[in-house]
Amino acid sequence: MFRTINTDIRYIGTDDIDITLFENQYPVPQGISYNSYVIFDEKVAVMDTVDCRKGEEWKNNLREALEGRAPDYLVVHHMEPDHSSLIAWFAAEFPDSTIVASAKGVPMLSQFFEDVDFSGRTLAVKEGDTLSLGRHELKFVMAPMVHWPEVMVSYDQTEGILFSADAFGKFGNLAECGFYDDEDKDWETEGARYYFNICGKYGVQVQMLLKKAAALDIRTICPLHGPVIRKDPARFVGLYDRWSLYSPTKEGVLIAHASIHGGTADAARRFAGMVGEGARLVDLTTTDPSEAVSLAFLYGKVVLAASSYDAGLFPPMYEFLHHLQDKNWQKRSVGIIENGSWGPTAARVMKELLSQMKDISLVGDVVTIKSRMKATDVPPMQELAHAINSI
Repeated sequence: MFRTINTDIRYIGTDDIDITLFENQYPVPQGISYNSYVIFDEKVAVMDTVDCRKGEEWKNNLREALEGRAPDYLVVHHMEPDHSSLIAWFAAEFPDSTIVASAKGVPMLSQFFEDVDFSGRTLAVKEGDTLSLGRHELKFVMAPMVHWPEVMVSYDQTEGILFSADAFGKFGNLAECGFYDDEDKDWETEGARYYFNICGKYGVQVQMLLKKAAALDIRTICPLHGPVIRKDPARFVGLYDRWSLYSPTKEGVLIAHASIHGGTADAARRFAGMVGEGARLVDLTTTDPSEAVSLAFLYGKVVLAASSYDAGLFPPMYEFLHHLQDKNWQKRSVGIIENGSWGPTAARVMKELLSQMKDISLVGDVVTIKSRMKATDVPPMQELAHAINSI
């Protein structure tokens, strides 16, 4: 079934509630939506396809929504397979249609669909190009590396609708989480986890897109994942602005710990008591990396507590810092607590990894624990708590 957004625009996307890992790496306990839209005018434009996992459902939605009309265009905002898997089917089903994509997107068509002859079937658009459908006119805005190089967004100048590709997306299925943003009770949590893990590395590129978007009168945002944003688009643009500037949005101190036999975890809990009300503990041995990464971006002050392991660093902490480095984590204040029974090495490795990141300020002295926290460890931990709270 399709859903009507307004007189001329219908939603034909699908919910995937059977998927467990998005992109084979991010847990999605509430599934994911693959969003797709149709604009009806003198010309008909289909806005993206969906993942092949939900191909038959999308085809049925499309046929029902079209009511016998043949689409003139398929606008491809992003070539990632969760949005482009049905392009070959679409091209065969509607042979008179034109595939619209960015100049970098058009060559990718043959990379994904080797057996399809796209010659004479494509329209490559660039920054500022427009496509008239009749009453509706689409303006194309390039968004390279948000989060692939071929990405573009399109702006319906008639309705003030931004078709935003992967920007402003969210994990979760729409039937459960809400079709519109004002029906979604927890957009910021899963929206943040989505942003920091999918787009977090590309803050500079997101800022470039936001500067272009500032010139547009955006009244609705139609993303490729998550609810349609209609109540207060400026709020979501503001969140993306802060996130892409690597500005923290939560007060307090995140204490991320990785413990082998519980000694480091106990020290982290006791340290949280010294920090006080603003402390947030995250156990890296039980928390999915995507959630831990999201928290690290939300907080401006982070304390790392980890065990030494094989003359190095306990792997859950190493993996956490590796993910942060990959996602361009920066502009944070960090304290370090290490544990080691005979030759503590965790702090050395954590410092090495942090030194490869941008604008990371180490706070206070490293606190070194031998096996279990003792009375003698309390004063240096209190000093570190005072130092991190004073920032």
